[in-house]
Amino acid sequence: MELRDDQPMQHEIGNRTYIVADVDPLDVDGVRTVEVGSALWLLGFLALLPFYGELEANGRVWWLWACLAGFGLGLFGLEYCRRRRKARAERDGLDHG
Repeated sequence: MELRDDQPMQHEIGNRTYIVADVDPLDVDGVRTVEVGSALWLLGFLALLPFYGELEANGRVWWLWACLAGFGLGLFGLEYCRRRRKARAERDGLDHG
């Protein structure tokens, strides 16, 4: 899909007309999203830790390890997003260390 400046400003679907707002796209690099997601996985791990015995008795210890894995993968994702943000800033001539 190629974005062009001559896109229609309104669409008619059925008997309704939808107007397209002239809005600039957000420049989202994903760093904050991955930070929040990683923090939530860590919070889940810490919240389940006191219940280790009960999780083990019910065969659900994997919940604990899934949270830890989510946090670990989030750290990799965070590093990826930070490097991507830095590369984009260098490409565009900006300095967002």
